Amino acid sequence: MAKSALYTGTGDAGTTSLVGGERVMKNSVRLEAYGTVDELSSALGAIASDKECNAEVKGQILNVQNELFNVGCYLATDSKGEKPLCHSLAAGRIPELEGWIDALDEQTPKIRAFVLPGGCELASKAHMARVICRRAERRILDLSEESYVDPAVIKYINRLSDYLFIAARYFNFLQGVDEIVWKQ
Repeated sequence: MAKSALYTGTGDAGTTSLVGGERVMKNSVRLEAYGTVDELSSALGAIASDKECNAEVKGQILNVQNELFNVGCYLATDSKGEKPLCHSLAAGRIPELEGWIDALDEQTPKIRAFVLPGGCELASKAHMARVICRRAERRILDLSEESYVDPAVIKYINRLSDYLFIAARYFNFLQGVDEIVWKQ
């Protein structure tokens, strides 16, 4: 019987390969960064696959998931002291994301309170993705303290958390669910 191509056994001692072949520990700062980006993409998949997610937002999320794969590949490559750019982000991705934020914000009633995570199920999924996004941002910042990270990556992830916040509010609005606001 032939061995499955799904497992190699090369990571059984707690190491994995970066792009380029260098082996590192699976709990390294670099792996924490791109692993959390992968976790974020999985959370976005839960939003996009929800039957209540409209086609426009689903398309945006699929676009973001593709970009996160590019970001993950970028983070999985040790720059060896150079200062490489994340080339996929140079193509106007951040302004595109800001446009989506503005469009969703225009459709969502203004609120002058702190919003607590929750509401409809889809909004709750967006809030979960938002906090994973914030953790990804922190892990990327940790990596940037020991290795160069293109500032566009940090900016994109920061802006993505804003997108997920307004997406959660937008989902609640579409489903007629009141925001849960913080009461001091």
